[in-house]
Amino acid sequence: MQFEKLRTNRFNQWIIIHLRYLVGFAFLPSGLIKVMGERFTQVSTDNPIGYFFEALYQSGFYWNFLGLAQVVAGILLMTQRYALPGALMFFAILSNIWVITISLSFTGTWIITSLMMIAVIVLLIWDHHKLHPLFAYNQHSAVKAFPDPERLWIIAGSIYSFSFIAILWLSSIKEDYTQWLSLVFGLVLAGTFIITNYKAYKNSGSLLKTQV
Repeated sequence: MQFEKLRTNRFNQWIIIHLRYLVGFAFLPSGLIKVMGERFTQVSTDNPIGYFFEALYQSGFYWNFLGLAQVVAGILLMTQRYALPGALMFFAILSNIWVITISLSFTGTWIITSLMMIAVIVLLIWDHHKLHPLFAYNQHSAVKAFPDPERLWIIAGSIYSFSFIAILWLSSIKEDYTQWLSLVFGLVLAGTFIITNYKAYKNSGSLLKTQV
């Protein structure tokens, strides 16, 4: 089948692994801002967009909850192992954001959210075989087994998550040492990306788990 050919192609697997990282990263900045209880935008409340975000901000714990949901969805995506639950959470949250950006006529933002919607739909289609049992009413349904990303990418996703969250948190602290720590975490991010992809380039077997 065409899907099986696409699903087992190692270059496609590499694209999906890094698409999960990219989409996961997209939710962390806005999510952490809400978790820390900060305003997401400084747009005046005279503007419908600013008024909308200010109302959400004034909701208190709900504002923090939205941010926490975004952070959890982003981290789950980057773990690779729990990418499907992360993609489902991401789709649920992003579909609301997407409609908001269209209905409030965000300048240009609707294009970004539309591209993000396409990306998360691609991720859901990629793992759609895992969703079959949910819709197989009163029918026996086995999940088709495809190789999952190697442990290398799971570890890399954890490093990405921790380092990026640390950088965003440090950016909110106005101290001299935070710049150096941010630089260290930035080097960790860059080093992780280079090392993992070099290993994948030198050894194609490091991309996916070997099925037994």
